[in-house]
Amino acid sequence: MTANHGTSVELFTGAGGLALGLEQSGWRHLALIERDPHACATIRHNKQRGIAPVSSWRLLAEDVRKVHYAELFEGVDLVAGGPPCQPFSLGGKHRGRKDQRNMFPEAVRAVRELAPKAFIFENVKGLLRQSFSTYFGYIVLQLSYPEVVMKSDEPWSDHLARLERHHTSGRPGLSYKVVYRLLNAADYGIPQNRRRVFIVGLRSDLRREWSFPEPTHGFDALLRAKWVSGEYWDEHRVAKARRPSVPEKLRKRIERLASETPLFPSSEHRWQTVRDALAGLPASSRKSTTGQYANHDFREGARVYPGHTGSPLDGPAKTLKAGDHGVPGGENMLRMPDGRVRYFTVRESARLQTFQDNYEFCGSWTESMRQLGNAVPVRLAKVVGRGVFREVRGAHDEKTS
Repeated sequence: MTANHGTSVELFTGAGGLALGLEQSGWRHLALIERDPHACATIRHNKQRGIAPVSSWRLLAEDVRKVHYAELFEGVDLVAGGPPCQPFSLGGKHRGRKDQRNMFPEAVRAVRELAPKAFIFENVKGLLRQSFSTYFGYIVLQLSYPEVVMKSDEPWSDHLARLERHHTSGRPGLSYKVVYRLLNAADYGIPQNRRRVFIVGLRSDLRREWSFPEPTHGFDALLRAKWVSGEYWDEHRVAKARRPSVPEKLRKRIERLASETPLFPSSEHRWQTVRDALAGLPASSRKSTTGQYANHDFREGARVYPGHTGSPLDGPAKTLKAGDHGVPGGENMLRMPDGRVRYFTVRESARLQTFQDNYEFCGSWTESMRQLGNAVPVRLAKVVGRGVFREVRGAHDEKTS
């Protein structure tokens, strides 16, 4: 740990959204672990192109179950990752702990073997469903006391009981202060209504206090910019004759906001919209594109059907989806003000996930969208990672002063 950066190991890296955001917040990756060949191809491709910071990354194309962390790394400050979410996804089969893709036990093992100063894990909001509540509590206790290992053939409910007894006993050992929160990416400047659970732990011996960052962007601020001041439309040069009328269901709320408009600008930023995210991008093409706007190919066939109406141009996008049951089309499309719809290009989707424009994705549209649907928005990873970095660095500075 230095004043400028801390070391990290990341599991389940995917296409690199979490890794990019953590790099921007002060962490330097000793290794990224990912077994999916398409995601690995994306990272290798950007590494070969010399894209910063990917060019310095060490990728281990391994199944995390085969990695022996203590033999590879020492002095790791952070363990991070997004354990596969299909077992808990609202769009999946909801099998939870019974699903063979449940990789939380591997996340716990990595924490146990590396004993990092902190960890950050991200998962779908379905993890907080009532039907998973007991198992989620079990996950939190395992991360809190990673050295209390499940015995051979021990039912998870018995292991949970042992963890509860350990928690109340106050016995010494490796332990973490764990907090979790459901965050909406739109509240932090990401142009997407994307709700995900973040689980953060700080090693108990650091004796540091930490809380999730407060939201910086808001829906009301967007409503004011559109329907009170009109600055949103002015910014995008939308003529008054082409501006939509106030939605009836929001009329009373907007009237209230208009009556409460402060004399001075609010410190809260407005939610970012799809129109904001796509500003400056040329129209998509039916031919392959390269260079600054690679992955920007037009895709035909978008249509509206029940439950899949697309993302409005002048609001945050709906959650980009990975498509656990096949083609991730559905909601991964744009709905224009006149009702027309079309699929988002991969480049447009990358902007909705706040990837930099020179970061390219490998694979077909379907495969690239799967990678993006599984990714953590880069900017959100940066916000969470920066707060954790400050606390770990603060503990380091106190120890060395």
